[in-house]
Amino acid sequence: MNLPKVITHLVNAQDNFDSTAYSNCFTDTAIVFDEGKTYNGKKEIKNWIEKANTEYQVTMKPLEYSAAKRELKAEVSGNFPGSPLVLTYHYEFEDGLIQSLKIV
Repeated sequence: MNLPKVITHLVNAQDNFDSTAYSNCFTDTAIVFDEGKTYNGKKEIKNWIEKANTEYQVTMKPLEYSAAKRELKAEVSGNFPGSPLVLTYHYEFEDGLIQSLKIV
């Protein structure tokens, strides 16, 4: 699967539970929308993913990517009810980094 470099880095960071590498995939002013909550900027994004890594140990398996829709479907597995699930990640990019991520 041909993923943008930043998404490949994001998946690798997620699978290694590396919250610093994960947050470095985002712009300084990035926004993440997940489970009805909004996280603004790298610091909040790092804190959010660090907490999720500790609680759920989520790994990602990319299934399908659409460059036109800027959308990744991935199977996520971890310590949470209903695991594994297929989630859709909607991206907006800026200068090779993620400016916006909405997970549904």
